[in-house]
Amino acid sequence: MSTIHIPVMLSEVIEGLNLNKGDTIVDATLGGGGHALGILKRILPDGRLFAFDADETAIVRFRDRLEHERDSLNGLRDGSVALIHRQFSDIGEALRDRGISSVSGIVADLGFSSDQLDDPARGFSFLREGPLDMRLDQSDGETAGKIVNTWSEGALAEIFREYGDVRDAGRMARAIGTRRKERTFETTTEFADFVKSVSRDRRASIHPATKIFQALRIAVNHERASLEKFLYDAIGLLKEDGRIAVLSFHSGEERTVKRIFAEDARGCVCPREFPVCRCGRKVRLNIITKRAIVPSDRETRENPRARSAKLRIAERISGKKGQ
Repeated sequence: MSTIHIPVMLSEVIEGLNLNKGDTIVDATLGGGGHALGILKRILPDGRLFAFDADETAIVRFRDRLEHERDSLNGLRDGSVALIHRQFSDIGEALRDRGISSVSGIVADLGFSSDQLDDPARGFSFLREGPLDMRLDQSDGETAGKIVNTWSEGALAEIFREYGDVRDAGRMARAIGTRRKERTFETTTEFADFVKSVSRDRRASIHPATKIFQALRIAVNHERASLEKFLYDAIGLLKEDGRIAVLSFHSGEERTVKRIFAEDARGCVCPREFPVCRCGRKVRLNIITKRAIVPSDRETRENPRARSAKLRIAERISGKKGQ
């Protein structure tokens, strides 16, 4: 089972993590495995990689890929890689279950792999006809079709506005509510064509369904809440001088990463008028990327799906440094 996914900003991620031989690293979003392979080449021999993905096909695909790459991965042996079929928000619990209390580095690519986007059966893309699914873990949870066909118009408008930055979210939700009374939406192309037909922004540079599909995907996979939990747990897992690198692809994700990094780089959040700190928060992070790193022009030409990516990196500091 091969992959067509191209890892985004691979060299920037690998260099930003400041990897060393023997490090224990977490790839929280395995996907096509490009970042994972780059990490292994830096930490082997004696290094360990814990790779997570909610999509079981990604786990199977990477296991096959490791077999093909074994000769080029000097030092790879049993125990070097643990493939874990769980959400990235579960890393704290999953690692504790395996006796791991701290790691040297963590990477999370919040985008979806080309293997997922280009598979019509997954329902992520409106460019190919498929079921309105969009679940990363197809064994659990509500599908996009269930949301579109059963959620209230108010709830639909809220996720369109909050997760997709859709300007006419209320009107779009009402149009969907009216249409589904006649018949339910079944396929990606059917739903996308309907969105286009009622959109007031038909001449936009992107398809009118793009932001709607983004919002549904985030809602289906509980991405916003999962991201916050992941970030708080991940920062707590880092060793002193360990680094976390996060690739985001839309403004909501990017704001969340920036905010949580800033919180842990600031420490105390008490009002300025307090004479002494009462919150007890300590500085835990040094932000390496004062501004997010973006892909080069060459990378976006070669891989258009990288164009909206932003990379932020932070480093864990000791309690003494944070006082």
